Amino acid sequence: MQFKKILIAIDDSALSAHAADVGLDLAAQLGAEVALVTAVDPAGAPSSGESGISASEWSNFIKRDAKALLHAFASRRTVTPPPLLFVEEGKPAARVVEAARTWRADLIVMGSNSRNPVADALLGGVTKGVLHHAPCPVMLIRAE
Repeated sequence: MQFKKILIAIDDSALSAHAADVGLDLAAQLGAEVALVTAVDPAGAPSSGESGISASEWSNFIKRDAKALLHAFASRRTVTPPPLLFVEEGKPAARVVEAARTWRADLIVMGSNSRNPVADALLGGVTKGVLHHAPCPVMLIRAE
């Protein structure tokens, strides 16, 4: 199997930065296209009564912040062509899987905190959701 299109799922964690570096290095070695994806979930927005910020202002803020995050990760390594950047809205696991399907990724690269598959199964989360529903292989990058 050749990996010609690598989707790297990121968030604002140090582990994600390490996974992005690994994914970008792999893409450079293979001459693969790269896309970076992050998901923002507006369901976690504070109510306007609590924060004084409307739902649309909150949505614009988190999307702008997510775009800045993607640009920062894209500048970590030079790959040709430059990475595509996807800011998805919704539950992170579902949005990463959908981005992989839509873009027809050959590989998803993402970080994983746990070194224990049993703990991952019990805790659920984004990694488990992506692993179970991804349309392509998933490479999990552990903390250094």
